[in-house]
Amino acid sequence: MKQLQGTGVALATPFDREKNIDYNGLERLISHCIEGGVEYLVVMGTTAENPTLSPEEKKKVLRAAVEAAQNRVPIVYGLGGNNTAALVHQMQEEDLRGVSALLSVSPYYNKPTQEGIFQHFKTLSEAAPLPLILYNVPGRTGSNMSAETTLRLAHGFENIIGIKEASGDMEQVMKIIQDRPDNFLVISGEDNLTLPLLACGGDGVISVSGQAFPAVMSEMVRQGLQNDFEKARKLHYRLYEVTKLLFAEGNPGGVKTALDLMDVCPAHLRQPLWPVSQPLRQKIQQQIDEHQL
Repeated sequence: MKQLQGTGVALATPFDREKNIDYNGLERLISHCIEGGVEYLVVMGTTAENPTLSPEEKKKVLRAAVEAAQNRVPIVYGLGGNNTAALVHQMQEEDLRGVSALLSVSPYYNKPTQEGIFQHFKTLSEAAPLPLILYNVPGRTGSNMSAETTLRLAHGFENIIGIKEASGDMEQVMKIIQDRPDNFLVISGEDNLTLPLLACGGDGVISVSGQAFPAVMSEMVRQGLQNDFEKARKLHYRLYEVTKLLFAEGNPGGVKTALDLMDVCPAHLRQPLWPVSQPLRQKIQQQIDEHQL
């Protein structure tokens, strides 16, 4: 899946003041990302506030994103959960026209064993109508998918084509890179660890900050993939501090604030999320100004 190397962005869902979906804002956000040079878009990831969207809203956002992208870049659709049977049914019923691959998070809250995680993804692999990217994010799911489980899945199922790794454990990431099969993508799920992952042989990032600053993030990743780490390092440090700020009071509050400051789309959130504090908003603005982002 060469088309999914490089920079993907985990799109936020813009809302208006009444907390309805702002489809014009979504279209502006997608244009901002594509014109900034990203390689693909991820719809309905965690950054999309998908727990607060109804099933019908999720379908409408996907169709709106496909229409706005106009085949300019591939689209990956987030389809994950902790009810395996329900996910199989959803995969069979969902309208996936215009989608290139699915991103599926390791089951959260109920904390299955490693064998449980393996069997979950085995079942999804056998039902998936599209290539499947695994997503390991222990900070949100409450459990880590080990390198051994990832590699077992990678070697066992041809339609499992990669993993978004957000464990923050570089030794785990290196184990996967070292022992993965050919063409299995290892994708950073931690923006500020993307450059180290590229240096170890990874394939790119699914980024939060990259949707606010697509030109810098996507160029940093391209330079890293070309082994020009001197150029990549300079771009990495342009984003390093602002990326930390974007997560300081939770995601996607931070990146929505940056997008609002850049007049891309508003910063409104659905509860239980809450807008970032005014001091943090000012710090994000200072970083945007200082680094000409």
